[in-house]
Amino acid sequence: MISLSVAAVVFGVVFLAELPDKTALAGLVLGTRYRASYVFAGVAAAFVLHVVLAVAAGSVLTLLPHRIVQAVVGVLFLAGAAVLLLKKDGGEAGGEGEEQAKAPDGRSFWKVASSGFMLILVAEFGDLTQIMTANLAARYDDPLSVGLGAVLALWSVAAIGIIGGRTLMRFVPLRLITRVAALLMTGLAVFSLYEAVAP
Repeated sequence: MISLSVAAVVFGVVFLAELPDKTALAGLVLGTRYRASYVFAGVAAAFVLHVVLAVAAGSVLTLLPHRIVQAVVGVLFLAGAAVLLLKKDGGEAGGEGEEQAKAPDGRSFWKVASSGFMLILVAEFGDLTQIMTANLAARYDDPLSVGLGAVLALWSVAAIGIIGGRTLMRFVPLRLITRVAALLMTGLAVFSLYEAVAP
């Protein structure tokens, strides 16, 4: 049975971590060049595949002793928070992509969807959010809820990037989003490490 509370936590963590990532920028560029619905179909399919792989990896971790899993998850969350805080904003790259973007053209559904699918499949493989999804699957031992929350978060970020990325970035600074995501992951790391050492 799906736990809405677990799905909501996963959604929040993955959404905040993915929003400042390259996916929103890639979706923005693709969405301005091609029909948005075609791009989203390909991107959404790629994210489903990534989440299935991540949840499967996280489920394997649940076979280990609980304290070891919590320690590993805590360390990986801390590493994820550090990556978010240390990586460059990439705002300049996003600006270039927006300037080069043209009006959507009339390419076929399969060409556009497959382009979006391949871009996300390659760009997101082993990405921070895929690793975080595996961590969350190991932490909660609830693959359906974690998978649902992660897929919905990734689809939401993709939709924002494809449809409204320019508007969002005008009102919400990328640095603020990154810091909130890093703070949330640090909190999860502390809680996991506490559970690993608590008597």
